[in-house]
Amino acid sequence: MGINQKTLPGILLCAVLAIPCWLLGLEFHLIGSPIFAIILGIIIGSVFTSWKREKTGAGIGFTSKKILQWAVILLGFGLNITQILHVGWISLPVIISTIATSLIVSYIIYRLTHMDSNTAVLIGVGSSICGGSAIAAAAPVIKAEDQDIAQAISVVFFFNVVAAFVFPPFGDAISLSNMGFGLFAGTAVNDTSSVTATAAVWDSMKGTGTQVLEYATIVKLTRTLAIIPICLGLASYQVYKAKQNAAQTDGGSVSIAKIFPKFVLYFVICSLITTALSYANIDIQFLSVFKTISKYFITMAMVAIGLNTNIVKLIKSGGSALALGACCWIAITAVSLVTQHMIGLW
Repeated sequence: MGINQKTLPGILLCAVLAIPCWLLGLEFHLIGSPIFAIILGIIIGSVFTSWKREKTGAGIGFTSKKILQWAVILLGFGLNITQILHVGWISLPVIISTIATSLIVSYIIYRLTHMDSNTAVLIGVGSSICGGSAIAAAAPVIKAEDQDIAQAISVVFFFNVVAAFVFPPFGDAISLSNMGFGLFAGTAVNDTSSVTATAAVWDSMKGTGTQVLEYATIVKLTRTLAIIPICLGLASYQVYKAKQNAAQTDGGSVSIAKIFPKFVLYFVICSLITTALSYANIDIQFLSVFKTISKYFITMAMVAIGLNTNIVKLIKSGGSALALGACCWIAITAVSLVTQHMIGLW
């Protein structure tokens, strides 16, 4: 289903509701437009009458699925692989350690508690890579429900806020260097906006201008590259599961081309285009417009997800998700500090 008379009303509704959320996100970076979008969507969705749903339901569903995929594709234009790796190479051991830790912790807790698998994956990915963007990228791959996405975004947001307030005084108390704190903020805080907020607080405390902010941002961008292998891995696992199910039921074959999410490949292609243009010494500043559109599409998708979210169910199931987020956050914090201490970057 594409954009047509049936889906257009719902798409326009999400686009209009995303405008104030986008503007609030620009004003309050620590919170960000996706959180405002989910909250507004939940509020409006709770009073949405059935006849309005009949007119907008198809478009809301299209926005939460297809437009979210378009957002991920355009997100690739913000990834210059060569430049990020060149500058952020020294931080890779810490980044790899923290990402692996979060994914392992989320898997262990999922197995122990039998919580929803999609929620566990999204919280693990969001905590380990780059918050909302990673959740947005992974959700369509694993075919997560709107409820799962809303819950994961909310959990990641909560610990972003905690980190922004707690990490600067904590880093000062344990005598982290400026470079050490930049690496710590870039690897232990989830969302990019929260990384910049946390690093900016440190710069203000220490009077270092934007030194720590710039380094933490580079570390965070390097960490964002993990979206590519994670999404490819999740997509390959979906294909594997489909093959297993087909073999167990009727022994039939499975078309990889039909199951593998093509938007993941388009996302990778966009990042390779950005890298190639940069490598050819072509000014890629013009690509920033695609990054902006991507962020707005994510805001639209979060509005749609909020509109489709059952707030009562979200609250009832929120305890286990919050506990998982806490475990991932604590583990990432500990591993980030231990790893950089081991390689002498403290």
